[in-house]
Amino acid sequence: MSPVDNNTRSTDRCGALHGLIRSAAVFLACLCALGHSASSPTVISLPADSTDEDIMTALAKVNDGGEVVLAPGIYTIHKPIVLQHDRQSLRGAGSNTVLRLADRANCPVIVLGAPKNAPHHGTANLHLANLFIDGNRKNQTSELWRAAGDGSLLNNNGIDVYCVTNAAIEHVTCCRCRSGGIVSSANTRRLLVTDFEAFDNQYDGLACYLTEDSQFKHMNLHDNTAAGISLDLAFNHNLVEDATLNGNELGIFMRDSQSNTFKNINIGHSRNHGVFMAQAESPGKNGWHLTPGTECAGNVFIGITITNSGGKAFVVNNASCTNNRITDSQFLDNAKGGLVQVADAKVVTVQNLVQR
Repeated sequence: MSPVDNNTRSTDRCGALHGLIRSAAVFLACLCALGHSASSPTVISLPADSTDEDIMTALAKVNDGGEVVLAPGIYTIHKPIVLQHDRQSLRGAGSNTVLRLADRANCPVIVLGAPKNAPHHGTANLHLANLFIDGNRKNQTSELWRAAGDGSLLNNNGIDVYCVTNAAIEHVTCCRCRSGGIVSSANTRRLLVTDFEAFDNQYDGLACYLTEDSQFKHMNLHDNTAAGISLDLAFNHNLVEDATLNGNELGIFMRDSQSNTFKNINIGHSRNHGVFMAQAESPGKNGWHLTPGTECAGNVFIGITITNSGGKAFVVNNASCTNNRITDSQFLDNAKGGLVQVADAKVVTVQNLVQR
């Protein structure tokens, strides 16, 4: 036997042994967790060399409530990590716990909810925290992943929140995703997103559809190819507070959004407008027409600062967008003006607005 053959066989044996040790560690962690009393939540801790399958196996062990904890390290994700049972939690150790999408995986990194069961069955009380998600977008070939049970499409996002009630996403970064950072949809209710950063995503940092009674706080959404925040389809009765949106194509894009509060938002250096507000349109026999009931109405903007936009600070594109209010805000040094309302329609009332 040549020295090369001998070295190769030794390497193979070491690799196999390493795999057995890793598998044993995951198995023991799950086994120990099952020994916990029924009165205390199950906690499973996984080592840094765990696979996406190991993570899903651990989550299956806490399908009646519990937490999977990931050690610091880089985890390569080939298939989505799905929290699809009530009271599941996934937690890392902060920015040094990295979930990186594998080349050509073309899927979300994490899904909160059970899209296959939608819309007949939702998921509740999920928790995601202390993770860095890298969507590896330059090595993906498709934005679309697959259709959900209700026929809607799920894309190659950092985090998909789908038909979930009472979920929390805390201390998470989503970057370089082929589609968006966080996308919530399908009648999501009472979602809390706090301390969230999103950058260098192909589309939006945060996108919300059919999302109500939720809170989005302490966000840094910057340098995304499309909007920092995109709100487009029944985004109602929500709070967006203490956010910085810098260097995006648009700061906030919004249609079909009603009775929301935006407070202490700093929007800077948008390549186009700071805020773009409109009513949705649908195709018809004679071209595009406004879709009834999809106007932006009853929204309140408090303490909004918009500076150095390449377009206008705040655009109201349709006269149907009524009963909105801007208070205690500043629109400064925007290339094409401050507040612009279509055809001089006074659909936004203003109090204490400084423009120059």
